[in-house]
Amino acid sequence: MTRHYIIPIFVPHFGCPHDCVFCNQRKITGLSTDITTTDVKKIIDEHLKTFKKDSFIEVAFYGGSFTAIEKGIQEQLLAVPFEYKMSGQIQNIRLSTRPDAINDEILNLLESYAVDIIELGVQSLDNDVLIQSERGHTDTDVYEASKLIKKRGFKLGHQIMLGLPGDTKEKSLSTAKRILEMSPDMIRIYPTLVIRNTALERLMQEGNYKPISLNEAIEISAEILMVFKAHNIPVIRIGLQPTENIQMGRDVVAGPFHPAFRQLVEETVFKSLFLENIYRNRINVKGKSIVIECSNSMASVIAGQHGKNRELLKRELDFVKLRIVPGKKDDDRIVLAFDDNEIFIDLKYETELYNKNNPL
Repeated sequence: MTRHYIIPIFVPHFGCPHDCVFCNQRKITGLSTDITTTDVKKIIDEHLKTFKKDSFIEVAFYGGSFTAIEKGIQEQLLAVPFEYKMSGQIQNIRLSTRPDAINDEILNLLESYAVDIIELGVQSLDNDVLIQSERGHTDTDVYEASKLIKKRGFKLGHQIMLGLPGDTKEKSLSTAKRILEMSPDMIRIYPTLVIRNTALERLMQEGNYKPISLNEAIEISAEILMVFKAHNIPVIRIGLQPTENIQMGRDVVAGPFHPAFRQLVEETVFKSLFLENIYRNRINVKGKSIVIECSNSMASVIAGQHGKNRELLKRELDFVKLRIVPGKKDDDRIVLAFDDNEIFIDLKYETELYNKNNPL
């Protein structure tokens, strides 16, 4: 199996024409200085030394709105990974930007430097939420930029945020539904955290903003994850990457932060789909010892953080004992065994069925 490595290049606040209420890129990236071409080359060289041969390697520009940077600086920064790509040392170039910083001229430039993936900071497709968050663009900008990116043959990524000022569960689910219309190639889901020294922190202190709870963020993220999984759109990240500073009590002052947020979401999805199958098929495991055979990657999801899922399922279904046996190769299929019964549960099918029965 080919290993996929990402070399992250952070361009904190480079090119951002707006100070969104939730943003403090210097806190989020841990950087306070602007990146240079020398820095980019050094970062790439240092990472390349650590990777195994025959790996798939991608350079990714994160942090700022890359295509809003002055054109000359864009070219200088892109020229470095372009050289590595042409020599075969890396395979992909990725960047993130704003929806209103995409046009044909910009895409011509990115094409000339062999950029592969463009991720758009969509955040929300509700215009009131965008206004209250001081994004400086509308939902129309997202549609137009996405269409243009796809038309030109780039891979398209969308980043969405839950719990922004003015947001609701219904608005977040509506954003997910409308994103499906644009057929992005990948998604990132970020519950809104209140970062120190941001306008959002001030709004919260003034009583004009209340972050969503961890449970709310998990519930909404789980529903959105199931929607995208059912449509075969990979969700490549859920939750902000924990760092030395991105921790509750440090630069995160409030909001649904958890260092293993994605696992909490995935175990919630599993529990919902598993119970849905049990009740629909009238499977009775009361008083029985059961075994679940699964892939290695699913074992911790089934058990849950600190065995939480195990306890919730036991309380709900009233079985005596649950043994989880990892080792199956298929992530989407599990086997439920008890007494002389062996039941196959296809989680992909369950996801599709759930979305059919619970449309957005």
